[in-house]
Amino acid sequence: MALKRINVGEIVLNVQHVGAGPPVLLLHGFPDSHALWKDVAPRLVAAGHEVIAPDLRGFGDSDAPAGRRHYAMDRILADLLGLFAALDVREPVHVVGHDWGAVVAWALAIAHPGRVRSTVVISVGHPREYALAGLEQKRKGMYTIYWQLRGIAEASLARDDFAGLRWWARHHPDVETSVRHMSRPGRLTAGLNWYRANLPSAVFGHWPNCRVPTLGIWSSEDHCLAEDQMQRSGRRMDAPWRYERIENARHWIPLEEPGRVVDLALEWFRQGARPSG
Repeated sequence: MALKRINVGEIVLNVQHVGAGPPVLLLHGFPDSHALWKDVAPRLVAAGHEVIAPDLRGFGDSDAPAGRRHYAMDRILADLLGLFAALDVREPVHVVGHDWGAVVAWALAIAHPGRVRSTVVISVGHPREYALAGLEQKRKGMYTIYWQLRGIAEASLARDDFAGLRWWARHHPDVETSVRHMSRPGRLTAGLNWYRANLPSAVFGHWPNCRVPTLGIWSSEDHCLAEDQMQRSGRRMDAPWRYERIENARHWIPLEEPGRVVDLALEWFRQGARPSG
């Protein structure tokens, strides 16, 4: 596994960087790291792609600055632009994101469409559709409100050797790795700061339509996200859109169905993406 420590300006990111060919940026969510893509990245490399899979700030072995303000979306996007510069990635990239990584993928494509050739968003739809989704999404997303409570949320998740986090991530195929990462000093708060810094703007902020071709993937047994917020994201597109539902898979699709994710992504790269150059 080719891991690098890369200074992206404000912080240092831990990054898996392998392969050669058209670049693909892989973005994980909470409570994960680049290891979310352990079965996806090799398949993309074998298909002829350069794979860039960072531990996003606060996660894995990347820096985790203290303070909620350090996890605002503009700083996360600045990390990625700094990463492109450090790796001399000049051509537009394909972006595949899951959970918060999907939100970052939406944000990057909307704010910097010239840097993105196509996106594959897994589990989380366009933020406006997340905000407008129905009762099922409100019910499934209640935990995100509770996690705004600094100290209280940490205590609840960390109690009894992180039994709370284990219960919330009970469908995670590798939950113990996530618990190990989150049990380090300051790391649980860093992960929760993603919700505290970005949830209000994700729900109430101004999110323009996306002008980058986008494939949305949702799984039928997801306990965090409802289908409507992904399915209706096509209404927020000024570029090609496609929706794929994966049956009998739960929230962590890249770990449960890596072959399906790669097959869909490669097909989208070929058929849905804007031409390079």
